[in-house]
Amino acid sequence: MKTINDFNFENQKALIRVDFNVPLNEDFEVTDATRIHAAKPTIIKVLEDGGSCVLMSHLGRPKGEVKEELSLRHIVAAVSDIIGVEVKFVSDCVGEEAEAAVASLEPGEVLLLENLRFYSQETKGDEAFAWQLSKLGDIYVNDAFGTAHRAHASTTVVAQYFDGNKCFGNLLAKEIESIKKVMETGEKPVLAILGGAKVSSKITIIENILDKVDHLIVGGGMTFTFIKAQGGNIGDSICEDDKMELALDIMKQAEAKGVKIHLPVDVKAANAFDNNAETQFLPVDQIPAGWQGLDAGPQSLELFKEVVLGSKTILWNGPLGVFEFENFANGTIELGNQIAEATENGAFSLVGGGDSVAAVKQFGFENKVSYVSTGGGAMLESLEGKTLPGIAAIL
Repeated sequence: MKTINDFNFENQKALIRVDFNVPLNEDFEVTDATRIHAAKPTIIKVLEDGGSCVLMSHLGRPKGEVKEELSLRHIVAAVSDIIGVEVKFVSDCVGEEAEAAVASLEPGEVLLLENLRFYSQETKGDEAFAWQLSKLGDIYVNDAFGTAHRAHASTTVVAQYFDGNKCFGNLLAKEIESIKKVMETGEKPVLAILGGAKVSSKITIIENILDKVDHLIVGGGMTFTFIKAQGGNIGDSICEDDKMELALDIMKQAEAKGVKIHLPVDVKAANAFDNNAETQFLPVDQIPAGWQGLDAGPQSLELFKEVVLGSKTILWNGPLGVFEFENFANGTIELGNQIAEATENGAFSLVGGGDSVAAVKQFGFENKVSYVSTGGGAMLESLEGKTLPGIAAIL
């Protein structure tokens, strides 16, 4: 696996695929710069070697149309500020204007190209478009984990024009390493915590990780499909009736492989899906009609704590309750505290997937776990055991 540290970029132009698909407010200000900060070490390495950087990214979903509100010019100031170098901008990403801007780039300078997705050829993985991009650099660096699961022109196809001169950036290398730690090289016992609403969205992950883990905590809305399948009363709780057979099958598979599945034993139930609903703590399999489980209860959290603190490698994907509602966030916060404590005691912890990343940021656990993944879909596909096209293209 070639990374940016295997190259010296002196007098070289690095064509870097970054993921600057960041949220903007109505004044076009960046409201969460996590992804820009994440790309900084790769950019700095090139500049310190005496090279220059040509950055390419998408923003939003313009679907092949030029849309001023999705222009990357809006983020130039934020990128300059974070990297500490005044970033130049060119209002195209291929063709004469882009090539001229790259030609005049001096060592130590950074150029940001316009939104790749203003061209529909980007998402189609068009070879001619990828070839045009390839003319803008001497070495290709993929540092965009968030789009590594897409076979787009800038993430995959362009790599074929760089023979030995292609590598992973710092961020992408870290992502690959972190997932490998969980899936292959992690110290045992290995624990996976899967939350969220639906079993259906996590089936392939569960089936793929059962061979890799010692413990599986199932939380969030998924819980109720498992509980109902075993004959429990779940009231009005969310449930995928058509996935109950599958839930039982997963439990059988786990037992055969010696994996312990841990389900909540009690829940904080509410008489409506509302932060201000009436609540009571109930056994997870004795929820009456008119009530629904919206968070893990105190006994469940005690049981989970023992498992979390006894684990050496931890993957967390998905919250334990409706954490967006303050009154049902306790389970997710407590779990975060437990994982932070295990990490402090020497465990390796990886958090990934949209909602758990949002929870980790919201409740201040970002620096208390080993690694927070930057790519939702890409992370999930990695856990399903798929080789991502953006990674395969470099390997």
